[in-house]
Amino acid sequence: MRAERHGPVVVRIAGRESLAFSIDSIAPEAAATSLQLHLRVPPERFAAYYNAAQAMAGAQIAAGANSPYLLGRELWHETRVALCEQVLDTRQRREVRAGVPPRAWLGDRWVHGPVELFDTIVQSLPPLLPTLAAEDPLDCLATGTIPRLHELRLHNGTVWRWNRPVYDTGDSHPHLRIENRVLPSGPTALDMTANAAFYFGLVRTLAEADRPLWSTTPFALAGRDLHAAARLGLDATLHWDGVDVPPSRLILDVLLPLAGDGLDGWGVAPADRDRYLSIVAQRVRSGQTGAAWQTATVRRLQDRSGLDRPAALREMTRR
Repeated sequence: MRAERHGPVVVRIAGRESLAFSIDSIAPEAAATSLQLHLRVPPERFAAYYNAAQAMAGAQIAAGANSPYLLGRELWHETRVALCEQVLDTRQRREVRAGVPPRAWLGDRWVHGPVELFDTIVQSLPPLLPTLAAEDPLDCLATGTIPRLHELRLHNGTVWRWNRPVYDTGDSHPHLRIENRVLPSGPTALDMTANAAFYFGLVRTLAEADRPLWSTTPFALAGRDLHAAARLGLDATLHWDGVDVPPSRLILDVLLPLAGDGLDGWGVAPADRDRYLSIVAQRVRSGQTGAAWQTATVRRLQDRSGLDRPAALREMTRR
């Protein structure tokens, strides 16, 4: 990645405070620990589920933000988004001007199927690890075996879409997955399970709706919402079905009931459905995301206890 970039990694993030640094390594990416949710979908339903995952990304981040600090600075509610998109961007300036897509992003359009996503990856981004496998996919098809497509899968692993299309094989059967990469890890195992329940329930309901949300919504608004939620958390404004709305009202009044319907569709027990979705509801109703708790705790420790920032961060982490 360093050779592809022809220069150092440059990170500039402006939030409540600002941070700028350059480094000769992608090591800072290690700070961006995430919760990655995989959903296996049939090819004919891939586009609907993928677009649904894209449409809800901003709401996921607003409800689950948990990374407000980087190198001691208070930045975005979900600073991980800005960090990933900058550290993993291997484009040179001329490539940015030419419209070459970055390696880490949400995308630029609603899709009609999985092939166009893999086409974009192959045609727009050079392989970082140009290895060749002995397998000939066409020979595999001719003999009735399933191609593993090692080169494609390896290349796809160097492209970090917030919702990543995945081709894989298991037990000699091919399948497609959507890897949802939007969510941060933590703050607790219970919160992560609740976030997963919100995602799996909502993505099903949106994908199976009679009137797809993306049929009337410009894709640019999904990208705008993702970054607004990452910057401001529950204080952002999200676009949904033709109107701009506060995340708390959208999540509590619209999305959580839809997620409940989706979990029913998956066959989740009602007690589990209500337990996990109520955690998201209480978090949103109180405004107490992981990011909000961290920043409030650090400010209180600095203002009332007289601790400096490093000491306040250590005490917040201990608590």
